[in-house]
Amino acid sequence: MNQTTYLTDQFIIAMPNLADPNFFHTVAYLCQHNADGALGIVINRSTDMKLGEIFKQMDIKVTSPASAETPVFAGGPVQQERGFVVHTSGGDWHATLPVSETISLTTSRDVLEAIAAGEGPEQYLVALGYAGWGAGQLEKEIMDNAWLNTPSGKQVLFDTPVNLRWTAAADQIGIDINQLTAPAGHG
Repeated sequence: MNQTTYLTDQFIIAMPNLADPNFFHTVAYLCQHNADGALGIVINRSTDMKLGEIFKQMDIKVTSPASAETPVFAGGPVQQERGFVVHTSGGDWHATLPVSETISLTTSRDVLEAIAAGEGPEQYLVALGYAGWGAGQLEKEIMDNAWLNTPSGKQVLFDTPVNLRWTAAADQIGIDINQLTAPAGHG
């Protein structure tokens, strides 16, 4: 794939036939995709954990009680003990990867401290772990009809109910994901 076909800042939606339990019916937001591979955060797998538990484990003082009730997501099967914050851009955090002009990915403690204090990004999603693909792996999986890529959207990323994100991401391009079968998709 050449530079123009990298999918950073797009959603990849698991096709109905993708049976891998790590990715069945998931939507991942691709934070990085280049010749070396891809890194995405699954945005529709919330856990039973709330952000307050992470604050407690990290000994972060909470002055914004609402932030402590924020659900934590299972971002993918890689480094599940590590936190990743997908958020609207702005702020000056220690370890931030700008994904687009409006969305960033931060992995440093300072963004969590700001969220706990009610001074963090306007919108955010906190995940443990990420989904990763080696060089050429995601491209092959897309050609094998495991994934459908679509433009990303802040509405789906932050505002759509978690259980509706899989279908909502596909709806953005007019596709009813439930109607697709194994041979459909890329040719």
